[in-house]
Amino acid sequence: MTLRSNLAVGSSRWAVRRAQWRALGLTDEEMTKPKIAIVNSSSNLAICFSHLDDIVPPLKEAIRAAGGVPFEVRTAAPSDFITSAGRDGRYILPSRDLIVNDIEVAVEGALLDGMVCLASCDKTAPGQLMAAARLDIPTIVVGCGYQPSGRFRGEHVDIEEVFLAAGHVAAGHLSLPDLTEMSDNAIRGPGVCAGMGTANSMHIASEALGMTLPGSTPVLANSPRMWADVRRAGERIVAMVAEGLKPSDILTVEAFENAVTVLLAVSGSVNTIKHLQAVAVEARRAVDVPALFERYADAVPLLAAIRPNGPHFIEEFEAAGGALAVLKQLAGQLHLSARTVTGQTLGEVLAGVTVADEEIIRPVDRPLGRRPGIVVVRGSLAPDGAAVKRPVDDRGPTRFEGRAIVYPSRDAALAGLAAGQIRPGHVVVVAGLGPKGGPGMGMASAVVFALDGAGLGDQVAVVTDGQMSGLVNTGIVVAEVSPEAAVGGPLGLVEAGDPIAIDVAARTVDLLVPAEVLAERRERFRPRPDSGEQGWLAIYERLVTPVAEGAVLTEEGNKG
Repeated sequence: MTLRSNLAVGSSRWAVRRAQWRALGLTDEEMTKPKIAIVNSSSNLAICFSHLDDIVPPLKEAIRAAGGVPFEVRTAAPSDFITSAGRDGRYILPSRDLIVNDIEVAVEGALLDGMVCLASCDKTAPGQLMAAARLDIPTIVVGCGYQPSGRFRGEHVDIEEVFLAAGHVAAGHLSLPDLTEMSDNAIRGPGVCAGMGTANSMHIASEALGMTLPGSTPVLANSPRMWADVRRAGERIVAMVAEGLKPSDILTVEAFENAVTVLLAVSGSVNTIKHLQAVAVEARRAVDVPALFERYADAVPLLAAIRPNGPHFIEEFEAAGGALAVLKQLAGQLHLSARTVTGQTLGEVLAGVTVADEEIIRPVDRPLGRRPGIVVVRGSLAPDGAAVKRPVDDRGPTRFEGRAIVYPSRDAALAGLAAGQIRPGHVVVVAGLGPKGGPGMGMASAVVFALDGAGLGDQVAVVTDGQMSGLVNTGIVVAEVSPEAAVGGPLGLVEAGDPIAIDVAARTVDLLVPAEVLAERRERFRPRPDSGEQGWLAIYERLVTPVAEGAVLTEEGNKG
């Protein structure tokens, strides 16, 4: 086995590297073995990944027992609910790409032979998958589990209820002491948000792509199953290096089609659209992920209704068989020849798999529904597309036509709501939150939850080029509008009082303004000047591509 980490003996690079590693306690024999990065995207800032440090020692033991040499490397560790405090949440999406580059510098710079990536909060799994695709060395992504939920006055409570309840406090429908008591009990241990939010959706997507060990997502953090999966990953990664099994063997066009199919079946987070597109870009695959969601929307039945999409809990979904059970139910619609990190094809993995509870994960001939929970819409207001999330039991309005009320930021919209400016029939337009306009793609979720708390959730619509939390699943919300307002997209031409029509069933979102009026506005439009940001957000602003292209960092983004 030829290892890229084995430098020419006697060279200057070999000599100084040997001196460094000998000082760490490595033997000359160990220096000839596969060198495996343990990518630990964690910190003490958030409960999402507070347990990852404890995962590293047993993972190291498993790698050593399999004949490898482990090296822990650290990356940025963003948590949506913590990192969103600064800059109106605009660090959140850019942190994904910071993780990618952190991994590249640490792993490629040291010429390590393989990676085990510890995935937790929303941006960690996509960032790690992007890095795996870019570096193309043997990689396993380990989903490190969801947090246990709590009880509030005898009822189940988790982070979703806290997030939603905050909007009701602002509207005076819930007391601050009640909200405080809810938040005291919502999270009972480490792990990601307990529900089909972005983190669990991306862990499931990783398994559907073939980049995670089969049967390992989702999983309760610190459970026996999680620890067993950690040990399996440590054993398997060394074998993958010996076999030369790389992400380019796994992340095929067919793998992305499988992942989109699974995400539609479980009604995953809308944020998976841009994250999968970003992974495809790094994998150098000619895949249009938004188009895949459009193509399969009517073909893939809804098989699970996990909160916030329906009544069932993520614990029930795991007990029913999780992602592997969904893959089994969908076998007739998947590319079974796609390879996985096991070295087997998906078809071989699924042989003999059974579904523990077909009420939680339905068979395709007895689905929960056939309308997609993730909807890509297009039209004169979003020529390059936008994303809408709908619940599984979708009984709310699917069409809305109203007059625009326009705000330049999340905070301005919240202030407008507090001042009584937003009324039934309005289309609340929050523009300038896109990847370049933020810069960094601002979070508009607080606006949606505040509207819901004010009793306006079904009486208004929201249209924004910002992003939404994966827990947003209420009202008619059109997010991630592309092209974004800051670069001259139609959203930037909307003025107060303009009629806007949204038809989720027809998958359209249109600005009902005469073409000659829009042409005159475009003549007057001036692209927003540079934000004046310094540091990471300034770099991001300069290099980021449109969200429909994954919002990745390239020189093409600099031309935009």
